[in-house]
Amino acid sequence: MALIILGIILWSVVHLIPAAAPGIKARWQAALGKHGYRGTFALLITASVVMMVMGWRHSLPIYLYTLSDQIHMATIAIMTFAVVLFVASNLPSRIKRIFRHPQLLGLALWAFAHLLVNGDSRSVVLFGGLLLWAILEIIMINRRDGAWVKPPVKGVFIEVIVGVLSAAVFAGLLAAHPYLSGISLG
Repeated sequence: MALIILGIILWSVVHLIPAAAPGIKARWQAALGKHGYRGTFALLITASVVMMVMGWRHSLPIYLYTLSDQIHMATIAIMTFAVVLFVASNLPSRIKRIFRHPQLLGLALWAFAHLLVNGDSRSVVLFGGLLLWAILEIIMINRRDGAWVKPPVKGVFIEVIVGVLSAAVFAGLLAAHPYLSGISLG
């Protein structure tokens, strides 16, 4: 469990630096250069994900709560929307005119959906921690960036691309789930 917590802390601190501590980011970039900053940022985030996955796989769960079996359909719907938001965040889709932070909102919904169906201690720590981080990150970015300027709308073809890519990503996540978490969804 300690490895999950350390991974969440590392993930959160590294991600929050640009929004919450721009001076630290500036010193980090000055010391290593733009590419050095990006490289160490990516390395630290990769390390945090490895820590979370390994901590998950090596922690014994203690069951804290169980929700109704009917919650699984709601979870699938939330996960589908989370994937669409995450994919749309990287394309000039209309979703970015509706949601200011689609990627962070997608991650928050992903974490929330997992909390609905996983009432064990390691799930509460992992998904609860990432949910709290996503909410804090949204608040900090909004505070840093000020008023939201909505991006222009592109052609409708972008929405088709978002739909196709989202379906592919969702299928990939379903296939990779047993390897990442040790839990089969089938």
